[in-house]
Amino acid sequence: MSAHEKSQATGPSGALFGPPLSDRGYALLTLLCLGILLAFRLLALYASKIDFVMDEAQYWTWSRDLDFGYFSKPPLIAWVIRAMGETCGLSEACTRAASPILYTLTSGVLFVIARTLFNARVGFWTAIVFATLPGVSYASALITTDAPLILLWTLMMFFWVMLVKQKSMGYAILLGLAIGTGLLAKQAMIYAVLCIACHAVVSREAREALKGGRAIVAALIAIALFSPNIFWNAEHGWPTAKHTGDNMGWRAPYVHPLELLEFVGAQFALFGPILFAVLVRAAIRYVGRPDDPNKTLLLSFSLPILLALVIQALLSRAHGNWAATAYPAATVFVTAILIEHGRRVLLGISMALHILVAAVIGIAPAFARTWAPFEQLTFLRSSIAWEETADAVRKLLSEGRYGAVLADTRDMTAELLYYMRDVDTPIYAWKRRADPHHHYQMTRPFVAGVPEPILLVSVHSCRRGIIGKFDNVTELAPVQIPLVRDKTRTLHACVLSGYHGDGK
Repeated sequence: MSAHEKSQATGPSGALFGPPLSDRGYALLTLLCLGILLAFRLLALYASKIDFVMDEAQYWTWSRDLDFGYFSKPPLIAWVIRAMGETCGLSEACTRAASPILYTLTSGVLFVIARTLFNARVGFWTAIVFATLPGVSYASALITTDAPLILLWTLMMFFWVMLVKQKSMGYAILLGLAIGTGLLAKQAMIYAVLCIACHAVVSREAREALKGGRAIVAALIAIALFSPNIFWNAEHGWPTAKHTGDNMGWRAPYVHPLELLEFVGAQFALFGPILFAVLVRAAIRYVGRPDDPNKTLLLSFSLPILLALVIQALLSRAHGNWAATAYPAATVFVTAILIEHGRRVLLGISMALHILVAAVIGIAPAFARTWAPFEQLTFLRSSIAWEETADAVRKLLSEGRYGAVLADTRDMTAELLYYMRDVDTPIYAWKRRADPHHHYQMTRPFVAGVPEPILLVSVHSCRRGIIGKFDNVTELAPVQIPLVRDKTRTLHACVLSGYHGDGK
């Protein structure tokens, strides 16, 4: 039996769980399961008591001012949120709904990829495994740049699969469209170039696919689509490039083992402990004895990304979600390996664990105000009661005549802009240095001439570095914002006038 034939076998019965189905049967079952999971996640978003986290609120404010670029990211996330706002509404649930929808579509594309490379049975399990990955369950509860990126990455991967198989200029054009649009979603789409190059190094079929002008056509289309963001960055002093460089943060002594351990640990959490262990073990064994071109393709679109980020983590740091683009291909690879070797129990345990995690992630936000972990963990507490915080600021504004609100952090600026979107009083961000360090310092910095008096609000204090630049300062009584049971957030406020900057 050839390696490819082995990849389609599933044990003596020919089925992983129950009797085998036709291709159409597996497609319908995939559609049914993904539809049920999507419905659950949309209902969970509606019931959620979690307010926008800072990134979500920031992306929403971007969507109010459509452009070809923003301080830290390309523009696609803003366009997606604006589309959701126009069709569904401005609520958190409507805005976030784009995320589970996009991940469900991604799972559907993975079904097609796995069916093309192996069979419909592998396609079904790949779609379900990916849709229930802990990282996907978590990401589906938020609206982030990864949601459109991963869909476009998976489409790119499908077009590459078809280009390798058919050597068609049409698929080269589609590949360029997917890469170019993906670059408008997130800079991480550039990994596609690395993965294609790695595949071409080890595969004659991949090298053939790039010939006949197909590589040039795909590259030109991708560059043309991404060029508006390049021009935007050039006009604004390259803020996205600078932000990306700051995130990389290479620094002496260039060996940070704890950061590396944290990154690797995050991968076990995001991909699942069983699946990640299978991925590492199977990849090591396969690289030493490659015998299936389909698996070679899949590893070419996952291992280079993981290895690059392992190096990045060792040199500086790497957030766990930076490896998100490695997991569509890794999911197909691991699922095919488990089915090929009849690892029913292992896959079943992994699925049960992931479904449990998906249920907790979906249900827990509905009880955010009473669930103990939200009281104990700072990062969870920071995701609630921003609407009440905005209400407290709104009440302070109603008690006096103010020309502007001044926020001292990006978090506060983003949250107030969303939760006070019905208030006419302008909101400005404090800029401590000449160069902006976040989007609001670039687009709405506090400058001389802002109408006074000004209401400074902070969850820390009325900082001396701010109030020292005003002649008149009146500190208002702190306001306690209830969070979880006995926990509160303290809102500090000061009335400022007579701005003199550094001139006094």
